Amino acid sequence: MKPFMDANFLLTTPTAQALYHDYAAKVPVIDYHCHVDPKEIYENRRFSNIYQTWLEGDHYKWRVMRSNGVDEHYITGSASEREKFQKFAEALPKAIGNPMYHWCHLELREYFGYHGVLNGETAQEVWELSEKKLAEEHMGVRGIIEQSNVAFIGTTDDPTSNLEWHKRLAEDPTFSPVVAPSFRPDKALNLEKSGWQAFLAELGESAGVEITDLTSLEQALEARMQVFAQAGCRAADHGLDYVPFQKAERAEVEAIMHKALAGEPVTVAEAEAFKTALLLFCAACYHKLGWVMQIHYNCMRNPNSAAFAALGADAGFDCMNNVSCAGSLYALLDALYAAGTLPRTILYSLDPGENELLDTMIGAFQGTEVAGKIQHGSAWWFNDNKTGMIAQLTSLANLSLLGNFIGMLTDSRSFLSYTRHTYFRRILCELVGGWVENGEYPADIPAVGTLIQDICYNNAKRYFNL
Repeated sequence: MKPFMDANFLLTTPTAQALYHDYAAKVPVIDYHCHVDPKEIYENRRFSNIYQTWLEGDHYKWRVMRSNGVDEHYITGSASEREKFQKFAEALPKAIGNPMYHWCHLELREYFGYHGVLNGETAQEVWELSEKKLAEEHMGVRGIIEQSNVAFIGTTDDPTSNLEWHKRLAEDPTFSPVVAPSFRPDKALNLEKSGWQAFLAELGESAGVEITDLTSLEQALEARMQVFAQAGCRAADHGLDYVPFQKAERAEVEAIMHKALAGEPVTVAEAEAFKTALLLFCAACYHKLGWVMQIHYNCMRNPNSAAFAALGADAGFDCMNNVSCAGSLYALLDALYAAGTLPRTILYSLDPGENELLDTMIGAFQGTEVAGKIQHGSAWWFNDNKTGMIAQLTSLANLSLLGNFIGMLTDSRSFLSYTRHTYFRRILCELVGGWVENGEYPADIPAVGTLIQDICYNNAKRYFNL
């Protein structure tokens, strides 16, 4: 029986162990999509205890607690930080098979030097240790990033952001990792949702453009893209409930926008036509700027209406959706490809049943600008577990070129989540190492090791022009 989470955690063969320790573990981290706050990086935020690094805003952990019957008072309510941590520690032992169990213990080992197991009985021990460790000089946000060997961080930013903290970080010679903004224009596309008109006013003010029609909206978005580009932006991100494609004449889209500006309700088809027009416009701009376009879709957001009313969005109540977007997605890519405006694109579906769909679709729209121009993104959100990663990697290998994959991201708000790259790299090395051990790929370890380093680092470095 192997000991729990030893040096060869998840690595069961000599080949897998060599690939991880001699190759994967040695390359830096490119975390090209996450939700950390650049202000906290610039100000080198310090944490007083493990609650602030773990449970503050982490809806993954909140879901674990709710699944254990914990009252909301101890999750997002007014209970003390120590009480909230205790409830999480009591729930964690039941998370066998859940990546949360692995993530937490990887973080405890990596950042706190704790090699025990967290539960209700050890919670006080871990709490006291975390207070001592977090008081150490190297445990501010900057120190955590640097000791995690992070070379690049791509944050997720509203088009109206003044990008002050990105600019300050870029001018700071004492911090070497690159922190770049990513353009997230979802609010501009969602004209059927509340707050759209208010957002357009905010967008117009930030761009110095009065938005009264489609042309002025496009001008405002493009103006803000230029500001992002000057701040080192390399990617845009679209979080879509599903991928729309409803082609309409420009005059029709103008009429739909005027209708929404007047406060009149729009139909589903009208909303899709507007979103399609804006997606095509944005993608063409990204292509011109040399940016990567990321599309995340098939999430059902806020299905629990009572919880949404009480706690708002991003509180841990979202779930997978399984809307079939094959026709609209290929139509979107086809329209951009035909126009010569298809940017480098990463596609993520929250429905794991679409792995094979995406892996065959990306093969239909590749280009020569960079190997693997169209990517099937890493196992996302509810899929970033061992099973989900293996499924995504295996499907990609079966139907495309795994050697051109750009690897893992954290998609996290926590500065301790870089161990998710460690988790991914171990799973990747175990999978590929197994193929080598089985005689399915030549046992040329230096060559396979180079391929592993490409997936973990080099491909993303090339893809994002770092």
